[in-house]
Amino acid sequence: MERSNNKALVLTGLLIGLIFAELDETVVSTAMPTIIRELHGLSLYGWVAGVYMLAVTMFMPILGKLADLYGRKRVYLSCMGLFIAGSIVSGLAPSMIMLLVGRGIQGIGAGGLMPLALVIIGETYPLEQRAKIQSLFGPLMILPQLLGPTVGGYMVSHVNWHWVFLINIPIGLTAAAVLSAGMRESRGEGKRSIDWIGAGTLVLSLLSLLLAPVLVDNRGLSWSSPVIIGLLTLFVLLIGLFIRIESRAEEPIIPLHLFRNRNVVVLSMLVFILMLGLMGGIATFPFFAQNVMGLTPTAAGYLTLAFMAGAIPSSIVNGFLITKISYRNLFIVCFILPVFGMMLLSQISVSTTVLYIVISFFVLGLGLGALFGGDNLIVQESVAKETSGVALGTVQLFQSLGATIGLSVFGSLLARHIKEGVAAMADRLPAGTADNIATGGIPQGLAGGLVADIQTIFAESFRNIFYISLIFVIIAFVLCWFLNKGVLVKREEEPAASAEPGTLRG
Repeated sequence: MERSNNKALVLTGLLIGLIFAELDETVVSTAMPTIIRELHGLSLYGWVAGVYMLAVTMFMPILGKLADLYGRKRVYLSCMGLFIAGSIVSGLAPSMIMLLVGRGIQGIGAGGLMPLALVIIGETYPLEQRAKIQSLFGPLMILPQLLGPTVGGYMVSHVNWHWVFLINIPIGLTAAAVLSAGMRESRGEGKRSIDWIGAGTLVLSLLSLLLAPVLVDNRGLSWSSPVIIGLLTLFVLLIGLFIRIESRAEEPIIPLHLFRNRNVVVLSMLVFILMLGLMGGIATFPFFAQNVMGLTPTAAGYLTLAFMAGAIPSSIVNGFLITKISYRNLFIVCFILPVFGMMLLSQISVSTTVLYIVISFFVLGLGLGALFGGDNLIVQESVAKETSGVALGTVQLFQSLGATIGLSVFGSLLARHIKEGVAAMADRLPAGTADNIATGGIPQGLAGGLVADIQTIFAESFRNIFYISLIFVIIAFVLCWFLNKGVLVKREEEPAASAEPGTLRG
């Protein structure tokens, strides 16, 4: 990076791009019922989110590697270009198939935006400023979740659904123009080689893994079905082949030496375990809030914002502390709180109050606030500058994999628990009702006693889910002890000769 960077413009361009890329997901989900109705695509409903998720996850490490080879600015702007191109295809789509194509292109672009934004900030700002900025990134990403339903509803009601996608064009171009004006990056002239065979093998292996939860969610397959087992087996074989290819490649897509770096390995495992264990229970909680606590869909959705009420101040405080005290100690102390939060959630019942849930989510967020920016900052400072893009992309790949698999597995577990409970009382329910309760909620017009019994089944099912989540959170707490003991410090503050083992140079 050259010193002529305009830091304010760089940060502004990155924030505009990231917020609107995140906003796109919630806006689209709000508009989907209208889109499905107009394009007659109910059978492909679930694939709209599935294709986007597949593309985002599969291309994260590849785009990070390309940024390491060809420059952050060039690849970031290319990702923004892909996101805009996908928005155009989606916005003008005459059919569901073209919509899926557009969402896939959008997903590839989005897969590079977050990791590359963090890398660019890492090379634009000094360590202490960067710690504070990155600590705000996670909380800022809550804005799209708050604004998405409102923006999506307004677009559909007052304009038309096409503008849900087309609005990304002027905003994306603005973000790209602001970043281009503010950022200067020198380009190396050396010859670069790309491990295309490794990249293709990685994409195929991730595709085989991620198709499994997509098929389970959208085609009603069970995790024990031959198709799913076949896909998972193919994933294992392809990953083995990928490792063999990478060990021999001149310029591997994911350098295997990254997995000899303790912090990269521990943080990859940490975010994978957390997302795997938490996302399913948290994402499905509005279902409990509506059917057991009697809240409206809007109130149920906003109830989980108590999590952010804890995460935002925690994230800001951790941003200040992470350059002053050992990040391992910081994570250990913070990760005691999610254990307590999940213990509270594992005790929910039919009589659980809104205040109890707010306190539980607040405690959970207060502990997990350490992850907002903290994990990415540690990864950046743990690896050489020339591999920071692929390192961040790799850790975020594990995070995305955990969230995707967790949502599907926990959703399937929850549905099974509810179905088994309701099946035992099927003879007391109207014909055809029992099969729909696990996904559609408690139907109207049932006798009070029946409703109370079904709510009890719901509460027991969610308790089981949160008990499993508690185990995952405890594992995550244990993993924190395996981080290095160092304090993040600026390079110029720490002579190489006197550096202690485990201390990072920023």
